[in-house]
Amino acid sequence: MKSRFTSLLVTLLALAFLYIPILTLVMQSFNSSRFGGEWKGFSLKWYEALFNDAAILDATLNTLIIAFCATILSTILGTLSAWALHRFQTKLQEANYTLVYAPLIMPDILMGISLLLLFVSIGADLGLATVVIAHTTFCVSYVAFTVLARLQDFDFSIIQAAQDLGAGWGRIIRQILLPLLWPGIAAGAMMAFTLSMDDFVVTFFVGGPGSTTLPVKVFSMMKHGSPAIINALSVIFMSLTFTVAIAGQIITNKKSHK
Repeated sequence: MKSRFTSLLVTLLALAFLYIPILTLVMQSFNSSRFGGEWKGFSLKWYEALFNDAAILDATLNTLIIAFCATILSTILGTLSAWALHRFQTKLQEANYTLVYAPLIMPDILMGISLLLLFVSIGADLGLATVVIAHTTFCVSYVAFTVLARLQDFDFSIIQAAQDLGAGWGRIIRQILLPLLWPGIAAGAMMAFTLSMDDFVVTFFVGGPGSTTLPVKVFSMMKHGSPAIINALSVIFMSLTFTVAIAGQIITNKKSHK
């Protein structure tokens, strides 16, 4: 009984530590005070100002475009990487794992600088395309290891049995591989999407004119804008992230139970 109470108390304290700042942010986004702190009444004027700001709407559109493109590319490349790592064992297996794993532990600022130097050296114009490439670069590893975890329990004798029955690789991929690997692929894709939406450091280095994303815009507004509008923007950004995460979890659970 005592241990159960202790576990419950620790859980509640952890949840409070995580969510009290978020609840404070949500409350302040409805505060009519321009600089927060003191409560001066409920108001929706900061949300109205937010949706009337063309620069913020452009940054939102850029964020979604980059996140969708990076998610699609990193999901395809990450799934293929996971398949290759698991299926084709070579003498350089440890080196291959290390190369795929490296972006997970590499500091963001190091990745941002290295990608910037790469783009400058090849004469690429910084913009949406360079940001998509950069986001794909660090998202691939997350997708690869998420799918790789799913492949650990995969029974490859199913593929052999399907081939013995005359099934081609196209049918095997559609009817066997994708359905069985879908929970891992979907989880990796959702992770890639949220990581891309949330990234600031790498985007700050490789972005150019017309490629400002929401995290970069928030940073700029923190220095020169209104804290109240930033609160409203953060709430919407957080709500979008939670929605994507919950939708991904629902899709993954439904698919895995079929």
